[in-house]
Amino acid sequence: MTADAATAIALPDHQTILATLRLAARAPSMHNTQPWRWVFDDARLHLYTDADRLLPSADPLGRQLVISCGAMLHHVRTVFAHRGWHTDTARIPDPRRPDHLAVIEFRPWPDPPADVHARAQVIDRRRTDRLPLAEPMGFAGTLRRLRTLCSPHGVRLEALDESARPRLAAASAATGALRHNDLLYRTELEWWAGHPGTHEGVPPSALVSEAEFARVGVGRVFPSARHSVRRAGLEDHARLVVLSTDGDSVTNWLHTGEVLSAVLLECTAAGLATCALTDITEIPTGRELLSSLSRGAGTPQVVIRIGAAPDDSDMIPPTPRRPLTDIFTVASR
Repeated sequence: MTADAATAIALPDHQTILATLRLAARAPSMHNTQPWRWVFDDARLHLYTDADRLLPSADPLGRQLVISCGAMLHHVRTVFAHRGWHTDTARIPDPRRPDHLAVIEFRPWPDPPADVHARAQVIDRRRTDRLPLAEPMGFAGTLRRLRTLCSPHGVRLEALDESARPRLAAASAATGALRHNDLLYRTELEWWAGHPGTHEGVPPSALVSEAEFARVGVGRVFPSARHSVRRAGLEDHARLVVLSTDGDSVTNWLHTGEVLSAVLLECTAAGLATCALTDITEIPTGRELLSSLSRGAGTPQVVIRIGAAPDDSDMIPPTPRRPLTDIFTVASR
């Protein structure tokens, strides 16, 4: 058998690729913009950014756009592993093309670790839970597992003390007040949030009311949902963790997204609820605060709330996703 024939055999078929991308597209993204493009060249799978989905007010440098793409990259690799494929990944393969984030090549992987299967199997169940959460049980053990997932990517995960919550809530409120008079930011947010019946954006069902947000306090101020008091009486006791990197480059952002995906899926597999927060890291004073609260360990990229949710998953239906034809094309080499 020739090398070319062997390579042709050691590839997932077209239906496997489609099914993998369809599931992996459940990855989280800022404002559910889903800013990724995938191209298959008959042998390799390429990840590109979709610059049309950049948020110029909230994310002018594209940092959170790349983090979002990194989350889907990890989702894709997780699902392929679950289906028996190892993904050899080159990140930022061409420095002259910063929009070309990764190239994936394949080889069979008949026995991936059990925890990979566990994370793949909860992709459809994961939600961004902006409602109040109870304190997670066994959090010390969860932290150890999460830090193990972070280490290959050069991303640090630090848990904040409970005493940090009031300061973060104050920072969230200050950020919201600062943004309130920013017409471009508010127009951008209104465009992406609160509209039903679309394939993108944050739908009304994923938003919280003012009364519900008041019991959380830490997070982006979205357009308020209609008045409701879900989880009445539950004050938020979610633990807060920070993902930080040694630098602030496109590569750092991409690895942050991969770690974010791993953390969210690992928590979901453990029966915990999560909510990724990026509003505080959008302004210098917020990053300075997070650096001081997390012992100055690098450049803060994302805050994550981790907690236990009541058995009310029907309260948070899945957010919409773009058709696969919008994010995937085939291009022969």
